[in-house]
Amino acid sequence: MKFKVPGRTELAGNHTDHQGGRVLAAAIDVFMSAEAEKTDGNRIVLRSRGFGEIAVEPGSAGPRENEKGRPEALIRGTAERLAECGYALGAFRAEVESDIAVGSGLSSSAAFEVLIGSIISGLFNGGEIPPSELAAAGKYAENVYFGKPSGMMDQCACAYRGIIAIDFRNEDSPEVRRIDADFGRAGYRLVLTDTGGSHSGLTPHYAAITREMGKISAFFGEKLLSRVRREDFFAAIPELRRAAGDRAVLRAMHWFDEDERVTGMTAALAGGDMEKYLELMDSSGRSSAELLQNSYADPASQGITLALARSRELIGKNGAARVHGGGFAGTVQALVPEDMAARYISSMEDIFGIGSCRKVSPVY
Repeated sequence: MKFKVPGRTELAGNHTDHQGGRVLAAAIDVFMSAEAEKTDGNRIVLRSRGFGEIAVEPGSAGPRENEKGRPEALIRGTAERLAECGYALGAFRAEVESDIAVGSGLSSSAAFEVLIGSIISGLFNGGEIPPSELAAAGKYAENVYFGKPSGMMDQCACAYRGIIAIDFRNEDSPEVRRIDADFGRAGYRLVLTDTGGSHSGLTPHYAAITREMGKISAFFGEKLLSRVRREDFFAAIPELRRAAGDRAVLRAMHWFDEDERVTGMTAALAGGDMEKYLELMDSSGRSSAELLQNSYADPASQGITLALARSRELIGKNGAARVHGGGFAGTVQALVPEDMAARYISSMEDIFGIGSCRKVSPVY
């Protein structure tokens, strides 16, 4: 059987999902695919160009320390979690191909997790495992087995497809709503630039964002920032500086503002108000850079900062640009008027290399 899972782009909600917030995301036309068949025994075997062969025997022992940070952890975690949820599991072999570059910020890991879940669904469960379960299993594998404290936005976008607004206030059952919108119909193109930095080795930087936001929520006796009242947070900033430090306060300020921006951007996109959407998209990008502080990890290597600065010079107020996904390295997202797209792409590729910049479109 053949399986195909898209990558994703985050449209709004930079680092809001892991704090029970709201996001706006889209599945896009870059794909990870596999041809899979059942085999005897208990082994899951995957083969792909560049990674060779990977073999895992799922059981019930849970995560293995020697697999942390490796694709084996994602395979084992996804399979064992689905089995715990009552789904059938069996052995299979799969040939995997991908045009989602590892570390590019297009959610290669989430697409991989959803692909594994989709194969298990198709081969052993009649294709009946719902997108919500595939996404949840992928997140569990990434958090518990792989060791990365991410939210579930990436997996939801890959599993549900289309443009979706997600509210994570209910951790166990996030609310997912499809948005009927078309950037092309409005005269714009969504463009992603891979600045060349890899996400490899950046897990401590992502974990620090989660940890520092957690310090703020813990000050109020809560697990997540979504359970803290905005007015209470701002009133407590003097005490929070002493309890958690200035960077944690700034990152929480970003969270409260970004969570509200998602609502505004979702409404603007659904209503076709591109002027408002671009205004909020630009604000989102500036907040990530100034408050969340995830544009770079090494001051000597600032591809994202450079890409954002050049994007704003090229498109001005005709479009908008923002850091894409986890940040610190990887990809910048821009929304560019159709008649400016070719020049924008050419100018960005002059800096970051031929093939670094590409138009993408939501897929359903």
